[in-house]
Amino acid sequence: MGTLYLIATPIGNLEDISARALRLLKEVQYIAAEDTRQTRKLLSHFDIHTPLTSYHEHSQGPKLKFILEQLNTGDVGLVSDAGTPGLNDPGYDLVRAALDAGHIVSPVPGACAPVAALVASGLSTDAFLFLGYLPRKSGERRRVLEENAGQPYTLVFLETPHRLLAALEEMHDILGNRQAAVARELTKLYEEIFRGTLEEARQHFSLQAPRGEFTLVIAGSQRQDELWDEMRVSQAISLGIEAGLAPSRLAGKIAAESGWPRRDIYQMLTDLQNSGE
Repeated sequence: MGTLYLIATPIGNLEDISARALRLLKEVQYIAAEDTRQTRKLLSHFDIHTPLTSYHEHSQGPKLKFILEQLNTGDVGLVSDAGTPGLNDPGYDLVRAALDAGHIVSPVPGACAPVAALVASGLSTDAFLFLGYLPRKSGERRRVLEENAGQPYTLVFLETPHRLLAALEEMHDILGNRQAAVARELTKLYEEIFRGTLEEARQHFSLQAPRGEFTLVIAGSQRQDELWDEMRVSQAISLGIEAGLAPSRLAGKIAAESGWPRRDIYQMLTDLQNSGE
């Protein structure tokens, strides 16, 4: 029975690969890659000639069966385009299938953009919540942000350049003007980590069209000892209603600023509206 190795590869700087990762990439009988063209560049740089097979979201069915067959006779390495496989890629299904078939699954740690951005952000690292890519559609993005507005944990997201400004604007709208770090092109030649408020970040990246790969790190909701009292929450709800803010948007905004759970604020808002009818 073979072992499935989850091998982390560089997210930019090719020096960020471990000696163990290079050894295993040479020793496994197959490398399953999210994008064989991208992985082939890495292997060529390090003079590695192990056979490649593709494994991505559009090839999961037949390729999963093929990889499991290879694991019956030897070891297989799984890699993503960059970073740690299994995060925001179809690696989970292969890991689950390999475990169910009785194979060993072994991680080979290395580069990981969310963790790299988090530790360099200057924000709390005691507890964090990684939410991957936000949805493409604005309404769905807002729903995810509203659901997590009251979380006390540092929030970590991935984002594409063409959606960055819209995401920052909606984060500011729903989460409030929190402290944030926006990391661009980590470990690459033009690496940039902007630290400031969400509004400052939006202004900074609106000066020219955003380019590169982005990781966003956002401060969590306020600590329990900074919770607003009920009267302050009630006043904020009344002001928001007078300003014409939609209930869902208003509840998310106050949750982010007050430290109260969004569902409790929404209930207070509903009760206040009903009492005024």
